[in-house]
Amino acid sequence: MHPSPIALKLVREYAYEMTIPQAPPPESPAAREARVLLVDDDRELCQMLGEYLEAEHFDVKSVHDGSDALAELKVNEFEILILDVMLPSVGGFDVLRKLGASYETPILMLTARGDDVDRIVGLELGADDYLSKPFNPRELVARIRAILRRASSRAARGGVPDELCVGPIVLNTGMHQVRVAEVPVAVTGAEFRVLELLMRSAGQVISREAMTEQALGRKLVPYDRSIDTHISNLRRKLDLEAGKNPEIKNVRGSGYMLTWASLEH
Repeated sequence: MHPSPIALKLVREYAYEMTIPQAPPPESPAAREARVLLVDDDRELCQMLGEYLEAEHFDVKSVHDGSDALAELKVNEFEILILDVMLPSVGGFDVLRKLGASYETPILMLTARGDDVDRIVGLELGADDYLSKPFNPRELVARIRAILRRASSRAARGGVPDELCVGPIVLNTGMHQVRVAEVPVAVTGAEFRVLELLMRSAGQVISREAMTEQALGRKLVPYDRSIDTHISNLRRKLDLEAGKNPEIKNVRGSGYMLTWASLEH
């Protein structure tokens, strides 16, 4: 069985050694996993990824600028947004700012390889995860499914509010809200999941590996600082800096721990 021409082009384009299965026969719309909005000004890339994702049972709509993405999001619903940073007029960061940090549809950012600033800014503005170009399309599919599993899990719990409390911090998993001393605090989806992990294990160290797997749905790889960025954002937004109470402590060589004075007595 030979790979399809589109698969061969993907292999050449991104120089990855991989085996891509031949596209399955078309299925009914009911068999589709999710609706994906793909935003990238590289039209050839959009066409290739669109065909690849369609073969993986996703319903894909492609647009090529941030303004078109915002317009599309006003009239149609999508389960996930794949958003490139570099766009011609309205860029990816501008889209994130307009959507706001509390925007509930998961967002996967596409960034230039090795550009830490883009990744950090994207996560701070509300992206759930990022993927550096060039990338293996198999990894893109894996990231999408991991994000969708987390979103589905949150939705399943939506009808049963569950409040976690550590000192003045209250996290409501049902309403997806965070309050500090009764004041609402806007956090991104990824920050919410990291905070939930810390609060459920308050007083215990959680490794960066475990946090990456449980909060972001992927393995920790070398030079991946996503968890550190989310922790930094949570410290700033919730006033959890060193010497405060509660505090997110960095346990060198082990991970992070949420502490509260009453937990130590």
